[in-house]
Amino acid sequence: MFYWSITGEQKGLAAMWDKEFEKLIRQYLPFVSPDEELTPQSDLRDLGLDSLGMVELLAALENTYEVQFRDEALKLDSFRTPETLWKTVSKMLEPAAG
Repeated sequence: MFYWSITGEQKGLAAMWDKEFEKLIRQYLPFVSPDEELTPQSDLRDLGLDSLGMVELLAALENTYEVQFRDEALKLDSFRTPETLWKTVSKMLEPAAG
């Protein structure tokens, strides 16, 4: 199942992620209540994602989606919002061209 979320700031730009992705990242966001909406532009650091949480989340994402974060994906910007993180994971899930 996929979730589509659109915020007023995005004006038609939709962010999509699966249920497992949201379940995973919520485990590392101590400042988000279970019933609070996680929007594509939510700042993950403001929601409690710290450096140790990033490392643990990275390992959980690699195990769950059977991907490996390469050097270009290992930057703070990749973990800025749910949208940027999902885009990073999605790119790794795409079949290699060639």
